[in-house]
Parts: sequence; C-alpha cells; structure tokens
Amino acid sequence: MEFENNSWNWDGRCFVPHLFGVIILTAAVVVLSTSCYGGNGIPHLPLLLLGFGTSKSRKNEKKHVRVFIDGCFDLMHYGHANALRQPKALGDELVVGVISDEAIAASKGPPVFSIEERLALVKGLKWVDEVIANIPYALDEQLMKTLLTEHKIDYIVHGDDPCILPDGTDAYALAKKADRYKQIKRTEGVSSTDIVGRILSAVKDTRESEGNSCPALQEDAVDVEHTKGIPAEVVHVSNFLPTSRRIVQFSNGKGPGPNARVVYIDGAFDLFHAGHVEILKIAQQLGDFLLVGIYTDLTVSEVRGAQYPLMNLHERTLSVLACRYVDEVIIGAPWEVTKDMITTFNISLVVHGTVSEPNPFSSGKTDPNAIPKSMGIFKMLDSPTDITTSSVARRIVENHDVYMKRNAKKVESEKKYYEGKIHVSGD
Repeated sequence: MEFENNSWNWDGRCFVPHLFGVIILTAAVVVLSTSCYGGNGIPHLPLLLLGFGTSKSRKNEKKHVRVFIDGCFDLMHYGHANALRQPKALGDELVVGVISDEAIAASKGPPVFSIEERLALVKGLKWVDEVIANIPYALDEQLMKTLLTEHKIDYIVHGDDPCILPDGTDAYALAKKADRYKQIKRTEGVSSTDIVGRILSAVKDTRESEGNSCPALQEDAVDVEHTKGIPAEVVHVSNFLPTSRRIVQFSNGKGPGPNARVVYIDGAFDLFHAGHVEILKIAQQLGDFLLVGIYTDLTVSEVRGAQYPLMNLHERTLSVLACRYVDEVIIGAPWEVTKDMITTFNISLVVHGTVSEPNPFSSGKTDPNAIPKSMGIFKMLDSPTDITTSSVARRIVENHDVYMKRNAKKVESEKKYYEGKIHVSGD
C-alpha cells in the first residue's frame, strides 16, 4: 500500500489567478469611484487590500500537527516519560498507542502491568493528549491507514535505537517510506530490562543476606541458583546521569498562587506504578497545588530494607514530576512532616493513602504525620488500588524464568548498543 505524502504548505500557484482578479477588480472600483466622486475613491483602496491580506493569511495558517508514538510502556520509568515529552515538542497534540497484553505476550512474554495499569500510567503523563488502547505490536498497513485517516496523524515517532521485528524487518519501514517518520533521542541510563534485573538481583541479595533485608521480597523469593547468572554490575548500578536541565524539562516551572490551597503527600514512589498515579490524582483534586515529598535513598533503606529503593532519588523524582497531577516536588523530603515545613510551603492539607508500601523497619521511628494530625490538617485517602512496589516485584519473581530468559537476550542487545553507541543530538 502506498501512502501519499501530503504537503502542508499552501500551493502558491493557485494564488496567481486570484491576485490577477483582485488587481482588475481594484482598478475597476478605483476608476468608478474617481469618475463618480471626483477623485475621492483612492483612499478606499486600503480597505480592499485589507480583505485581500486576510484571505492570504488564512491560507497560510499553521497546520495543527498530531504526533503519534507507540509502545508497551511496561514498568513505566522516566525514560518512557522522556520518550513522550520529546515528540510532544514536535507538534501540537501527542497521541500514544499502547500495545495490547496479547500482542506483548506473543512477542516477548507476558507484561508485568496489565493494559488497564499501563493505560493509567500513560494517561497520567503531562504530555499525553490522547491514548489509543490495544494496538498491535507491529506497525502494519492496516494500523498505518487507521492512524493517517481516522486519527489524522501527521508524524509517527520512535527513538534512535533500532526497532527490528522478529522477521528481521524495520518496524517503522512503512512510516519512513511515506515520509511520516520522525526520530527522537533515546533516554540513556534506564530500561525496563534494567529494572527487571534490579528486582531479580534484590531478591538474590535478600536470600543471601541476613539482618536488614526486606521481608516483602523474601515471601516469594526465587532460589539463589536462578539468579546467579545476573551480572551484578548490570542490574545494581544505575547508569542514569542526572542533570539540572532534565529536571527543568520535567518541571512545571511555577509555584502556587498567594491564596492557593497547597496539598502535601510524601513517599518513596519507587517503581512508579498505577497506584501512585491514582492516589496523586485524588490528592490533586483536594486543593489548588499538589506538592509531593520524595524520601531520600537512605530513608527508604532504613524503613524498608537494604534492597530498597530499586530506583534512586533522581530517577524517582523524574517519574513523579512527569505526572500531570503533580505541581512541585521536594527532592529528599524528611521522614517527618514538621511545623517548619508546613509554614515554609504554606501547606493546607497533608494526605496519605490507605494502601502503601510496608515499612517493616520503622517501628522505632515517630509517627511521620504526628504534627499535621495535631493541627487538624491530616486526611487519609481511600486508595483505589492495592498495588505496591513489593507486589510489582513479586509479579516478576513469580514469572522469573520468563523474565530471566528475556533479560538474557535484552542485556546482550543493551551491551551491543552501548558498545557501538554514537552521540545523537537532541534532548
């Protein structure tokens, strides 16, 4: 199937007869006005030209550009968020296609998150305008036609890393042939493969260590033998290099108004998931400005065990900042909500969800919300889902054989990518 490359630029050749006609009409009116009113018709010429200029400007109005990007968006992380931020900058509206559970399972094994959870995560990102659910894994002719005709897509976008189908063909060959393809820069330092590796490694460390290890990971931990093949340097060390520019790109860049009702919620927000999105959405509806406190890595380790957090502070910060319901974050918030914090940020309400990650090592610590409770500004929110970071980890543990095999392939491809990587401009 051939797809036409429709030019967005107005064809100037069609303008020539209109220009000639307007000139003849203008001349006739000028002559008529001069002969009838003794030469007073000339001042009315600009009115005709004004109408002519308006007609031309309408023809040259900028086209409303709709950009499309697709993906699994499983184990959503800040790399996914940045992959959606970049195409939004290429147009006016960003349409995101989310691949179905069945298509993912057939291509590379079962997804960790269900389609409903993945849709909640994608819809919760600040750059997304529209979502198409349950699309196929490959960009075939039927999907291409649907995107261009029904959804009025102008560009189809993908990262600079190669996307090859099982048959060895380029997944975006049709879009490239139709001159509808745009490329963005891959976000370095994180991938879903890397996160799965971190989780499996955390389970391995939990089984091998004694003392301050997380009970939540011990419950369904895999046998040590199953995790011996995971290279520690691949799964333990984050390759993310945080920059102030990236944080600015993800930030709203504005503070609360003088009379704004500021709502505060804090947590680790590790392995950002649909439960986080839903509770942030509810919290945001209670005020004018949502401020989110993100615990330090040390705090998370102290209350949850040495294997946590799975994502470091800067990674968790970007994931939270990408959420459309969040206005501002405190990077490295304290465990306790203090009176000074409440005054400094003019906090009107402190909230917390009924479902949260267990903190098995926090028994010796004071109630973090004791002060807002004493001030009468604390509220518990009914969590709409029971998903937690540990429950996500256990899903991977329960299917560890599948994910170990998948990771073995992906780790090798990641290694090849980094070995042959060249600089790609973009942000």
